[in-house]
Amino acid sequence: MNILFVLEHYPPYIGGAETLFGMLAEQLADKGHRVRVITTRFRPDLPVREVRSGVSIQRINCGNRFLFSALAFPAAWRSARWADVIHTTTYNAAPPAWLAARLSGTRAVITFHEFWGDLWLQLPFLSRFQAWAFRVFERFVLNLPFDSYVAVSDFTARTLVQNGVKKEKVIRIYNGLNYDDFTGMEHRPKPGFHYTFFGRLGVSKGLDLLLPAAAELKKTHPQARLRLIIPRRPAAMLARINGMLDELNIRDVTEIHHELSDEDLRELLLTSSCVVIPSYSEGFCFAAAETVAMGIPVISSGRGALVETVGGQFLEMEEMSTVSLARLLRRAAAGDYDTKPIIRYTLRNSIAHYTNFYDQ
Repeated sequence: MNILFVLEHYPPYIGGAETLFGMLAEQLADKGHRVRVITTRFRPDLPVREVRSGVSIQRINCGNRFLFSALAFPAAWRSARWADVIHTTTYNAAPPAWLAARLSGTRAVITFHEFWGDLWLQLPFLSRFQAWAFRVFERFVLNLPFDSYVAVSDFTARTLVQNGVKKEKVIRIYNGLNYDDFTGMEHRPKPGFHYTFFGRLGVSKGLDLLLPAAAELKKTHPQARLRLIIPRRPAAMLARINGMLDELNIRDVTEIHHELSDEDLRELLLTSSCVVIPSYSEGFCFAAAETVAMGIPVISSGRGALVETVGGQFLEMEEMSTVSLARLLRRAAAGDYDTKPIIRYTLRNSIAHYTNFYDQ
């Protein structure tokens, strides 16, 4: 089978979804399928074309993720008639992949990592215009008539159906982790209370709640420390976070870490008392699944797929508010957690489901 992936990012770009699709493409190639990937050239040192582990990769030069929607089309079109299936993901890679598939008559598949709908209008850090623009673009992508829609959780599958996708076109395939990476890890929190946020600087991640909650915790637990493990980009979002640290007078109780190696990241996580994930929504949440795999307690908003991926020791916000989160931080500082069974989402199962899906 000839399989064409049109993906906004692909390894060596670091991310859970990127790791999944990198291993999926290589596994397919190893099984004798012919695999091509069209993606962004996010670093100037990366070759425009290369073959890695049997996968033919073409990288598109574009400094803006939205430009990829236009600039990737010529490459996608040239490979479309070669392909038996074109597989893409939300959001910016979807339009060129769908158009190339439609014009060539090739089967088109999209993986939806999440769908927010009206939530866009409730999120912080966005202007009214930005919120509406993103909402309209998301709806545009959803309305593109793909042949199949892969949802990465039960929550995402339900959301797609509720928003008009035919149920028979939706298949749920969970994202997966390589649990061998977590073998031998031991949660050994430092003395005191160190609570950690790690992940991208997204408007949905609940940082507008976490930082004020940290200010509230400082009043009763002045020795507690917030760890922010975040990228430097988007620069505007990082500037807002730094501004909030000063406005709330919590810089003295906050550590900020950028661009850590995997080893350093896991060391900071394993020595944290807990990880905080106050997201407004999650379609799967690799951060939650990885934290649970390391045996670290989680404070979660409980929104979206977090009810599926969070297990072990946890606390769940009753409402999306600073008061609710601050209350849970105080409970966590006292070691007062709830528990529930842990569900494992293995990379092996995820890849097996995808390969079986292609063969249908």
